[in-house]
Amino acid sequence: MTAEDLAILSPEALPLAARAGHLVGSVIDSSTSLLASMKHDIVRFAMGSPADEAVPIAELREIAGAVLRHGSMTYGATEGEPELLESLVGYLSGTADPTAADRVTITAGGMQGLDLACKIFIDPGDLVIVESPTYTNGSATALSYGAQLLEAPLDENGLVVEALPELVAATGRTPKAIYTIPNFQNPSGATLSLQRRKLLLELAHRWNAVIIDDDPYGLLRFEGTDIPSFQALSPGDPLVFSVRTFSKILAPGLRVGWVDTDPSLRQLVINAKQAMDTCTNVPAQHLVAEFIRRGRLDSHLAGLRTQYRDRKQAMQASIRRHLGDLVTTTDPEGGFFLWLTLRGEAAQISTRRLFETGLAEGVAFIPGPALSAEGRFDDALRLCFATSTPERTDEGIRRLRRAIDVELGSVAG
Repeated sequence: MTAEDLAILSPEALPLAARAGHLVGSVIDSSTSLLASMKHDIVRFAMGSPADEAVPIAELREIAGAVLRHGSMTYGATEGEPELLESLVGYLSGTADPTAADRVTITAGGMQGLDLACKIFIDPGDLVIVESPTYTNGSATALSYGAQLLEAPLDENGLVVEALPELVAATGRTPKAIYTIPNFQNPSGATLSLQRRKLLLELAHRWNAVIIDDDPYGLLRFEGTDIPSFQALSPGDPLVFSVRTFSKILAPGLRVGWVDTDPSLRQLVINAKQAMDTCTNVPAQHLVAEFIRRGRLDSHLAGLRTQYRDRKQAMQASIRRHLGDLVTTTDPEGGFFLWLTLRGEAAQISTRRLFETGLAEGVAFIPGPALSAEGRFDDALRLCFATSTPERTDEGIRRLRRAIDVELGSVAG
């Protein structure tokens, strides 16, 4: 076979692994590339990313200079740099989510933590419960390991845990894992209530199912009161696999996160990570460790909470002003997101179509079907309030109203 013959082979002719068909990709992440290709001004509510001005870039640059001058540039320990492990465990001791050094493994962001959980626990064909809607990068990771997803409903108090026994019974099987985002859920903004957290732990033990506890936003509560974590409610529970990240609280480009697991699992986590990347970026770990060591994380988070509360309220005010009774919206006590559901005459609009019209009008969001493996929620959409200033947000919601009006006209026509 010649080089020319190889060049024209279709993907169907390649010896792909069976799992390749389950690599569904991410509409959310792809929006970054899509928006980069746009030539006109777009208000960006799509990506769940901290605001540029919320990243302490000047101090991170100063610390990075010192790290590059004096820090290590070789491989590091797979479990994480000792300086970061010590700083992180020390910091968390004063939060609602304390831990111990023998429970923590540093990861390349939260997504690697989710991949490690699925790699360790999920076999092809296993049943995995996911919230609906959910962060589909998480559910897509489960799919990539051959999981069969069972979508479960949400309400204002998070995952409707009371509905799970009936949903599970209807499948005739028991779940291997339950994927949940307990605080300020992506995309709904809902927080799982204390009663439901306790019930979910009971069900996990009844089914011998691991809870994949994905909590990127827990330190970003700006209203209300902290609810105990799964780890706090069931200390040392081997069925709780917790995934955390610095992406939402410091800077996503650092790609530094951690998983918190029973110590008996730690070597298995290390083994699985060594088959991925050997170790997390060493200079980035030292940068984060030094930021914490300087005592900057507390004041930084305090500033974020104030900023994001103000931005949520500004977005809600703009929605009331420009969208009125065309939508209902959630009211999160932290995190990044509002979940909008079209109502009244707007309920007949497909948010998939609205996404295209919105881009043309200069506003980007994530349509509801992108946040469900089954493509549900065509009458809903996700907006990130964290990224934009109140003034920019108001312009974006104004543009969203224009897009809705265009679609309403199209439906009427």
